Amino acid sequence: MRRRCLTHWQRGVIQVSRGTGHAVRRVWTVEVAALMALGLIAGALISGAGQASAVPVAPALPFPVPPAIPEFDKSFYSPPAQTVATKQPGELIAARRVNLAALSIFPLNVDSWQYSFRSTNTRGEPIASVATVLKPRGKAKPGPSKLISWQSAEDSTAQYCAPSYALQQASIPGTLTGSVDSTFELLQITSLVAAGYSVVIPDHQGPDSAFAAGPLAGRITLDAIRGARNFTPLGLKRDLRVGLMGYSGGAIATGWASELHESYAPELPIVGAAEGGVPANIRALVDLANNNAASGLILAGVIGVSREYPELAAFLRAHTNPLGKALIEGKNPLCLSYQAALAPFLNIKGLIDVPGDPLDYPAPRKVLNELKMGRNTPTFPMFIYQSNPDWIAPVGPVNTLVKTYCATPGADIQYTRDHFSEHITLAVEGFAPAVVWMADRLDGKPVRRGCSTSDQGTMALNPDTWPAFVNLVGNNLAALVGQQLGRNPVHP
Repeated sequence: MRRRCLTHWQRGVIQVSRGTGHAVRRVWTVEVAALMALGLIAGALISGAGQASAVPVAPALPFPVPPAIPEFDKSFYSPPAQTVATKQPGELIAARRVNLAALSIFPLNVDSWQYSFRSTNTRGEPIASVATVLKPRGKAKPGPSKLISWQSAEDSTAQYCAPSYALQQASIPGTLTGSVDSTFELLQITSLVAAGYSVVIPDHQGPDSAFAAGPLAGRITLDAIRGARNFTPLGLKRDLRVGLMGYSGGAIATGWASELHESYAPELPIVGAAEGGVPANIRALVDLANNNAASGLILAGVIGVSREYPELAAFLRAHTNPLGKALIEGKNPLCLSYQAALAPFLNIKGLIDVPGDPLDYPAPRKVLNELKMGRNTPTFPMFIYQSNPDWIAPVGPVNTLVKTYCATPGADIQYTRDHFSEHITLAVEGFAPAVVWMADRLDGKPVRRGCSTSDQGTMALNPDTWPAFVNLVGNNLAALVGQQLGRNPVHP
């Protein structure tokens, strides 16, 4: 076909060059003008549809060659600033196939890739970020495409803790690096793929690992979905349905993506969001963690936020005592489990040499206020679940968040408080109910209208979710022995 087209083009040029008559010139000129016009129209349509660019896809590394950690993989994770600046939010920069593995060892029988893309930081500047995408192998199922954006609880201050690295085969195991949440969340992600969904997992903390910087995480999440929508190998259709899911640190990104959707990426067809262990008010987390078992983890969040908010970084430099400076320096390159293990039961506020509560000073107060959820009510349904005795993300601000959302006419919020769990156990107990709820949204089933609050002893005793629990176990046993995923729907 290409040879014929070139021959026809060459024939027209030859005819004109030989002066075969005004009629031939006129016909050829009309043809060229028509082709050019069609090309311009097609280009405009593609641009308007968000088809930002097609990028070549590099092949996967052969096993057992280990992937480079992000800090040393600069060409992919840190493309030149001038390259990033030429892109639109969500536009792809580079792409490659990757091999994913459970616990870095057991290969997953799925199709998987990574791509870098342009996003936007808190100051409106272009930045690069990375996302991992995976789908069941084989042809797409009939009906609309279904994509889940899974926000991992990375909770770290180093790029090698990011899910894009931790999920790869032959990466340093999370039990050694401390990125345990990204590693074990793969067991939940495989269940989503086994149900037939495509999944995108953004490195939502961004290039500076700005843990707990919610608005940044929300924008990166939305731009990663834009990238997935236009990543040809993933094969998503135009009648796409998207769901957001995340727990704890992942709920920060999920909640902010939900609130920013209407203003930042309204074209994305998001049909619902499910989040649990919600850090709705970062100040409340700091207050609760002070002298508490979670102080080491929450101090890491303070460090992460300061990387995105220069005014907070300047305040900490000016007022942190020597012990605080040593702890900040020591915690700068650590993943979640080491963050939590270093300095529990610490007086976080005592590290700041100012009279009174340091959170009441202008810079911390301003930044923490900007991180408080509830500025915008999401326009799609939400399923929120929370442990009532949560010792990391207190329930009070979540109650307030739900009331704030529900004060908006038309809000659809299903809120469940679990009374026999705590922060860590609810991450497991709440997963199946969240997946069942999300499956209904992706299937287009009507949602319960309005707002509702349910108090339960334990979400694990809901019999409607037991099949999903069984699938979770079965899917991961199948994944460990290399079986193909994507044949086990949530609703049999």
